[in-house]
Amino acid sequence: MRRSICFCEPNYALAGNEGNWKFVFTTASLLSKGAHLRFDFGSTGRPVDWQIPSTNLKNKGNIIWAELPNEKTITPTVVQSPEANSTSFEFTLPIELKSGDTIAFHLQDSAAQKMVQRRRPFHLHIDPKGKGEYKESETFFLDVRGNTLHNLRIIAPSLVSRNKRFDVIVRFEDVYGNLTSNAPEGTLIDLSYQHLRENLSWKLFIPETGFIALPNLYFNEPGIYRIQLKNLTNHEQFYSPPIKCLPEGAVSLYWGALHGESERLDSQENVESFLRHMRDDKALQFFATSSFDSEEETSNDIWKGIVQQVAEFNEDDRFVALLGFQWEGEPKEEGMRQFVFLKDGKPIMRRKDTKTNSLKKIYKTNNPKEMIAIPTFTMGKSTCYDFQDFNNEFEKVVEIYNAWGSSECSAKEGNLRPIQGGKQAIGEAVEGSIQQALNRGCRFGFVAGGYDDRGPYSQLFDTDQSQYTPGLTAILAKEHSRASLFEALQNRSCYATTGERIILGVHIAGFGMGSELDTKARPGLELNRHITGYCIGTRPIHEAMLIRNGKIYRSLDAKGDTVEFEIDDSDLLPDIALEGKEGQNPFIYYYLRVIQEDGHTAWSSPIWVEISSRSIPTAGPKKIKKVSIK
Repeated sequence: MRRSICFCEPNYALAGNEGNWKFVFTTASLLSKGAHLRFDFGSTGRPVDWQIPSTNLKNKGNIIWAELPNEKTITPTVVQSPEANSTSFEFTLPIELKSGDTIAFHLQDSAAQKMVQRRRPFHLHIDPKGKGEYKESETFFLDVRGNTLHNLRIIAPSLVSRNKRFDVIVRFEDVYGNLTSNAPEGTLIDLSYQHLRENLSWKLFIPETGFIALPNLYFNEPGIYRIQLKNLTNHEQFYSPPIKCLPEGAVSLYWGALHGESERLDSQENVESFLRHMRDDKALQFFATSSFDSEEETSNDIWKGIVQQVAEFNEDDRFVALLGFQWEGEPKEEGMRQFVFLKDGKPIMRRKDTKTNSLKKIYKTNNPKEMIAIPTFTMGKSTCYDFQDFNNEFEKVVEIYNAWGSSECSAKEGNLRPIQGGKQAIGEAVEGSIQQALNRGCRFGFVAGGYDDRGPYSQLFDTDQSQYTPGLTAILAKEHSRASLFEALQNRSCYATTGERIILGVHIAGFGMGSELDTKARPGLELNRHITGYCIGTRPIHEAMLIRNGKIYRSLDAKGDTVEFEIDDSDLLPDIALEGKEGQNPFIYYYLRVIQEDGHTAWSSPIWVEISSRSIPTAGPKKIKKVSIK
């Protein structure tokens, strides 16, 4: 039986480039006059998608049209597909096409999509008699390749130990972040770093794969390092994020996201490609899925696929995949949660189900050792969580930031990335302030979320809602495994950034982020708290502040992109302590906030000091006065 023929000329495109393409279709069967040919473009109009063309041939560029066997041209009508949220173009044949006849669809001066894709499909749906019955489909395939070399991205660990070997990945990327080998022939890359060892002299070629692994690097001395790559053709230099080498390290630093979506790939449509994108392209070391609980958005079949892919992608010492989902409850009382499971195969808990329609029911039927509940977007007016029913067993960490804003404090109090917008946008609700919750005695670490366009966020693109960079979460853990990272989250051994891999450390009496200290075990803390810390930025640091009880306690001196400090807080603890909830001892808390010159910010998780024995008379409880943070 004769088959139809489909091919493209040319059969490839460079990501983001404008060009002309011809999609040639030779029919194997008779197509009557009036038959419909629907060219499915597969583009939803996002900035990363293939540019949607016009049907007006009077336009100078970005147009679509078809050429018949008699060399006459026809233009299509635009058809919107509500199910796929994509645009199609329907051509109506003015003549009959016999078996073996050819029609060519032309894209002229159109911009290709900005992400690479092998065998990118363009579908042609055929209604041979023009009666609205699309019984046949054909597919054109076109490779989208990386554009010219623009950037060398170096993926390296943030914390290493002296003389301990580690691997580095170098990604050769185009301007859109795609892997590419599109560079002048013979291009060489020179590798070096500060405190260069004399025996290290590497010259790198650009491989066809677009990336290369550099094994067994190590540093002889403690310090701060940046790996440097120099393009010997144009003399451009590229640097890795900072690497801190410690004399010896009990923990390592892992970067990832516990809540987020991608602007390029839909996590619902293809979970496998999405997780691979997060692991390989985004170079994340851990990631939790975050579909919403509604069956309309996450059907049982979709959830089954997510569960399967998370289990397959989870791999110790490479990539920790965590099963999670989002649950939206009543504003203020419950707010929005990102649930993250320790184990695989867990069912999704839907709010419409009577057994899981409230947080109290969910917490009652689950084990806090196997599930974490993360309050997210707590200062969003429609998603607000007022922390009145804060659950210390499950809510070990709180999302201080995501791409739609920070919930640290209000804009009036100095929030540089506030939740704000116009009349149709989501405004801020001060009841969800993280600082207010900390002042009332809630204890939790900080994590950051990424970009999200689902659930309550889905309508924000049609408003003037302020949008920022996707955040990152850093976890300090003993091992790169799911169990170790989960344990670190439960210990609040983590911190948040607005997307840059800023290195933070803060300790009180040798205890790190998330720690709870008390004066019963360490009575000297009533008189003095010895606080040490550091920050190494990816850019020069504009401002670094040690926050105590929600106020700026000390502004820290920065030298370029580095801050190191030792502080003795000698204020008598009873004089500055906050009165917590009923049954809770007076306490104080500290955390570090750092702002780079480019605006990127990092927040360490707090450290608490509690008065559990009163050897010194205490002053009366003090009310917290709001102070603007600048």
